[in-house]
Amino acid sequence: MKRRTLLHITAAAVAYILFFPFLTIMFIPAGEIEGVVVRGLKREGYDFRTDGFRKSFPLGLEARGVTVSDRRGPLLKFDEVDVRLKLLPLFVGKVVVGFHGVVGDGEVQADFEPRTEAVAFRAEKVRLEDVPILMTATGANFKGEMFLEGSFRGKGDERRGQVKLDVKQAELSAVKIGEFPLPDAAYRNIRGMFRAEGGKGTLESLAFQGDGIYMRLKGDIQVSGPAGQAPLDLILELMPKPDIFEKQKLVFLLLARYQTTPGVYRIPVGGTLLKPSIQ
Repeated sequence: MKRRTLLHITAAAVAYILFFPFLTIMFIPAGEIEGVVVRGLKREGYDFRTDGFRKSFPLGLEARGVTVSDRRGPLLKFDEVDVRLKLLPLFVGKVVVGFHGVVGDGEVQADFEPRTEAVAFRAEKVRLEDVPILMTATGANFKGEMFLEGSFRGKGDERRGQVKLDVKQAELSAVKIGEFPLPDAAYRNIRGMFRAEGGKGTLESLAFQGDGIYMRLKGDIQVSGPAGQAPLDLILELMPKPDIFEKQKLVFLLLARYQTTPGVYRIPVGGTLLKPSIQ
């Protein structure tokens, strides 16, 4: 085969690989694509609804008023969503899907590589009260402004990565672990770091710094299976000051068996990520 012919075939193959996703998105009606998304999430037990769904140039999809729910209620809400194939990675043979979502005054961004399942994400200025999964999954009330950043790479037991969380001016009320209530309180900040490697995850520290109370959650979280079913092996340290103790004495009486020294409680937390329980 002549070199020129080989070069032409190679160039044509590369062009086809690069532009096939574009042609696919361009010729399939937006309603058909939305139907695929709805049916795919339905199979996983989720409902997907939007106030508007359309294609965008190049290689993108946009939606307004997006809500993802399950049988318990809404889990995620976005005012605007933009999902698109990134062009530059295609020219080096990588498929990267970019996500951008607007939640109130906050933004969520993520990049996902389907082949390697690598993902990097960042959320900033997102109010906790605008993240419905927190209330739907726990029945509790959350307030505060969140910054979240993380990345993961690899599959199964080879998965590794980390997540950093920072919440300012937080308020938590009606929080329960299983049947046990935790004290209602306001926190100047909540900071945490989670790392995963070899299928195992470590919550190095999730610290709640309040004026009258300090809490810290740490321990292990299995990450090799479905996220919602990840087993927990955590310890919650709870250190209230006298004024908080007096105002919410009933809560601390229910937790009395976990008191290790005066003013210090060490509570073992098991169960799963979506259904934690006190052991």
